[in-house]
Amino acid sequence: MTARITIIGAGPGGLLCARVLQRHDIEVTVYDADAAVDARDAGGSLDLHADTGQIAMSDAGLLDEFLALSRPESQAGSRLDHHGTVLNAFVPADDDLAAPEIDRGQLRALLASSVEPGTVHWGHKLVRAVPLGGGRHRLEFPDGPATETDLVIGADGAWSRVRPLVTDATARYTGVSFLDVRFDDVDTRHTGVAALTGAGQMFANDGDGHGIILQRNSNGLIRGYLVVRGGRIAVHDPEAVKRFLLDEFAHWGDVFRPALTDWDAVVERPIHVLPAPLTWPHTAGVTLLGDAAHVMAPFGGFGANLALLDGAELAHAIADEPTLDAAITRYEKGMLARAGELAVGANLALQEFVTSARPNDAPDHAAEHRKYEAAAAEYRRAR
Repeated sequence: MTARITIIGAGPGGLLCARVLQRHDIEVTVYDADAAVDARDAGGSLDLHADTGQIAMSDAGLLDEFLALSRPESQAGSRLDHHGTVLNAFVPADDDLAAPEIDRGQLRALLASSVEPGTVHWGHKLVRAVPLGGGRHRLEFPDGPATETDLVIGADGAWSRVRPLVTDATARYTGVSFLDVRFDDVDTRHTGVAALTGAGQMFANDGDGHGIILQRNSNGLIRGYLVVRGGRIAVHDPEAVKRFLLDEFAHWGDVFRPALTDWDAVVERPIHVLPAPLTWPHTAGVTLLGDAAHVMAPFGGFGANLALLDGAELAHAIADEPTLDAAITRYEKGMLARAGELAVGANLALQEFVTSARPNDAPDHAAEHRKYEAAAAEYRRAR
């Protein structure tokens, strides 16, 4: 197939798609608003599931590189009530590779280094995509000339500039915000937070709109997500934020106090989701992947995993099908059904987390890992 293919967004999904296309000897160009791959904080750690993200990394020929960077021990997790009582805990077996963790920045850098030099045009933020007819689009950027393409792939996240070409759906605020807090050099400077987090993750909630999630990252870093409901929170005054948190979490146990007050940096992350399940009519010359197609609540860790698998499946469809229209149709049929079901569940899980403190609601991580492994085997058999 000879066609000009353009990906908007050099996140994990967009880069994975470009990598697999190039392994099929298909030319592709990627544009991203960031000035460089490491121009901004990519966010916290994520786990790549055996049945989605790891399949995509294998398709990209990068599974060994991922496993070398990943932290299988960080699959460990605990669930506490808001008094600090441990409700359940999970420690992975030594050979458990169902969902090892990797820093988002490390994953993005790995994928960016895997595509051919010159593939990604950094510092190019899409202003608009203009339909030209016949599936072609003109892509316009603030600086530099516009470009025309036979297929534009929107991998540009929750606020996608490509999405309006296929649907008028927009991401809505859930009423839940995460205060993303960072603890540096934790084993020396933040020993209480380090002990509370353990080797992997810690979840605690009170069933009344508050939660604390702590997550190990690499290089002595822990990210915390302080979950609150209600209005947006101004984070420009850290001391005011700490006072707000002490008031909001006043009924929580003292063991959590360092997580509320001792952090080194804070960023507000209001949680937005698209309607789920979301579908759209086939549109010639355009499709979406990752958060542009199905941004959902972070519970379950499906976002990055789906973005990676989306990228791999779209690239394979483009390589296999005789036309771009046929490739888009094949890809979207599977992607929309899979993402729709998982998005409904993830969005429901977020609401349950902030409204229920029942210990029976905690996930069974061992069962989840068995499910990932079984689903991975079934996926490969179906191929």
